[in-house]
Amino acid sequence: MIGLDSAGILILQTLGSLYLLIVLLRFILQLVRADFYNPLSQFIVHATHPLLRPLRRIIPSIGGLDLASLILALLVQMLLMALLLLLAYGSTGNPVSLLIWAIIGVTGLFLKIFYFTLIVSVILSWVAPHTHNSAALLINQICEPVLMPFRRLLPSMGGLDISPIFAFLALQLLEMLVINNLAIMSHMPELLRRLI
Repeated sequence: MIGLDSAGILILQTLGSLYLLIVLLRFILQLVRADFYNPLSQFIVHATHPLLRPLRRIIPSIGGLDLASLILALLVQMLLMALLLLLAYGSTGNPVSLLIWAIIGVTGLFLKIFYFTLIVSVILSWVAPHTHNSAALLINQICEPVLMPFRRLLPSMGGLDISPIFAFLALQLLEMLVINNLAIMSHMPELLRRLI
């Protein structure tokens, strides 16, 4: 029989991870200079604005990087991990370890966002190549900075774009060789590794 602790962990993981995704998307939208008038961008802006407004008074943007969104993502990740540890083990853990784990977790989610937007972008290029859907436009804006370096390096293939293959490979290698090894080396509990 599943206990209340397991149900609480599931609900907390789901809702916390969803909000963390939205906050990190806010950072990514600023990073890739996406269209903020897009309806999905507007949803992300409105969902993150209440917590970002006070942070922006303290943390300025530097060189086009929305540091307030990035700090908020780290804080949300730390809080989520601390609450999960509290529910599972009765202790929130060491704050320094939580910060290290939060950096690893946010970086892992950052890579996953690009990975899955690339998948959606590739599928859309097959089934609806010239769509003007707001979600498709936003996905392409997120993917373009990842694909551009590979497009510059690869020779022209007569209209066939194989840059996503190399982008997938690079993102997978980064996750496998860097993120997963950092999680193991920092002794991140298995419960928290499921978040990244």
